[in-house]
Amino acid sequence: MAGSRAIGRDVNFYIFSEPGKAIGGLRLNPSITEKNFLSMLSILIVASGRYRVTLRSTGVDLMPTENGLRPGDYDIRPYLARSCIDTVSITDEPCITRILSRIITGRDDIFRARVRERDGKCVITGIVNTKAYRDVWTGFEAAHIFPLSSEEYFVQNGFSRWITNRMNPHDTGINSCQNGLLMQSNIHQSFDSFDFSIDPDNGYKIICFDEDPFRIDGRTLDPVCARDELLRWHFRQAVFANMRGVGEPTFEMDFPPGTDMVGEILKLSLRLNGVYIAQESKS
Repeated sequence: MAGSRAIGRDVNFYIFSEPGKAIGGLRLNPSITEKNFLSMLSILIVASGRYRVTLRSTGVDLMPTENGLRPGDYDIRPYLARSCIDTVSITDEPCITRILSRIITGRDDIFRARVRERDGKCVITGIVNTKAYRDVWTGFEAAHIFPLSSEEYFVQNGFSRWITNRMNPHDTGINSCQNGLLMQSNIHQSFDSFDFSIDPDNGYKIICFDEDPFRIDGRTLDPVCARDELLRWHFRQAVFANMRGVGEPTFEMDFPPGTDMVGEILKLSLRLNGVYIAQESKS
């Protein structure tokens, strides 16, 4: 039921003082350059001083170039050879476990209709719904960028302020079309699993963190009216899910009838946390 994101990684990174203990890693796809790798590390790394990132096999520091990132082990070390970084750690900002969004209320019907009307095609692959004129949308789904299941978190952390077309003062905005993208069904599942994301600070490039059977890595998001702030949040979450430690567990969407989907996820999370705590207590 749960898969590991760490299997098949081409890149691992380390704190220089613990060269045998990887603090994260990444599966390489062509869209990963030295520049966006450094940018993604800046999302993860919390340091009290400047640092540099060195490819261990060559001793050469990475520079923010558009050169493709090379596979291998990378060390995070003080910017100056004789200086030290007082503290280096990985952010503990939470990664929100997602399940596939499902339409459950009348306000979701409005969300779905507006996303369909605006986009008309899968904005990731560019495939047009040729049956839209008959109002047939089989295989196309309106995906929430920020998950509908985390509406309380959405409100408490001020994400509502980015939504400019709320219907009334009591509308949280999570079902605004500004929080939505039209996708093919299989693409939607991968988006909710953080297998890929869109980097609004890199020309809206699509970055795949997993294998890329749909050949979407490196494509540019079709022009839509989604909020950059929400796309940025999703990209940040994808970095946490795929690059921090061994990564967040992945979950199948094809659950047998009668399965308690949320219960299964919670049980696995508790089990993983128990292992983590046990390991910490031994170290």
